[in-house]
Amino acid sequence: MNIRPDQNRLAFSADPLKIDEAAETDRIVAGLRAQLRSLRKRGLVLGLSGGIDSSVSVALAVRAVGAKNVFCLFMPENDSDPESLRLGRLIAETFGVEAVVEDIGPTLDAMGCYQRRDAFIRELVPEYGQGWASKIVIANALEGDGYNISSLVVQDPDGQQTKLRMPPSVYLGIVAATNMKQRTRKQIEYFHADRLNFAVLGTPNRLEYDQGFFVKNGDGAADVKPIAHLYKSQVYALAAHLGIPEEIRRRPPTTDTYSLEQTQEEFYFSLPYDRMDLCLFGLNSGFGADEVGRAAGLSSAQVERVWADITAKRKATRYLHLGPQLVEPVQEIEH
Repeated sequence: MNIRPDQNRLAFSADPLKIDEAAETDRIVAGLRAQLRSLRKRGLVLGLSGGIDSSVSVALAVRAVGAKNVFCLFMPENDSDPESLRLGRLIAETFGVEAVVEDIGPTLDAMGCYQRRDAFIRELVPEYGQGWASKIVIANALEGDGYNISSLVVQDPDGQQTKLRMPPSVYLGIVAATNMKQRTRKQIEYFHADRLNFAVLGTPNRLEYDQGFFVKNGDGAADVKPIAHLYKSQVYALAAHLGIPEEIRRRPPTTDTYSLEQTQEEFYFSLPYDRMDLCLFGLNSGFGADEVGRAAGLSSAQVERVWADITAKRKATRYLHLGPQLVEPVQEIEH
């Protein structure tokens, strides 16, 4: 990082987020190889969504262990965007990896995922059913009183959308049902990892890892997470270096979880990734809100609100990073 300490440091800008893509690729590849040796695994399994993070992760995995030792999964379900499967296949073809489709829709249906979710929605919208769609959105962190309240958006069969405040029980119920999707995908990944003696590769970038944008024992579960230290803009820089197709690099980050189209900032981050990167980096590096605001195109008050949101999310999601808590450590295992 091109940062000087104290009064001699450079003025805040996006420049320190720029990386030497070739050197960073070599560093991650070497790290993956060492981790696999430590784990005594011979390859890598990962879910391929057609998004930028999983695409970059596939490219790095192939560099680390070769295409024949990378196994990818497409795991669509009833609410998935077909474009995700098409772009995922494009990545698999680009890097020559084996990939299979595991449609988890029937499994989720059998577990009651959709029925449980819809039952909670019907507490607010009794007529919700066939032909309807929905998503959860978060309030903009730049506006309001600093409380990022989540709302339910429903769309009726005629395309009319309604936004509703949710009581905690409805919000928690919808999220709990929806989290079945990520946990089911991870179960499938570990099945294939076990049969192949491969490790499971997780794909969070730094924004997601820092802010707890993952499901515990779902997409948060993995044996290795090679890009968790990289800001999202750095992931995009690696994508260009690694030859990720341009249409994937142009695609806006989405959740691809709810039946209505939804961007990541709509659901969780409140800001586009490039400005979130600047705010998070500024906070991590001890810059002032006015400096960060000038670089990010925000007022200092808006930066302060974003920082408050980052801090609140870190506190609320800290448990996601924790392993099972023991009454006392088992020394023989700990050491």
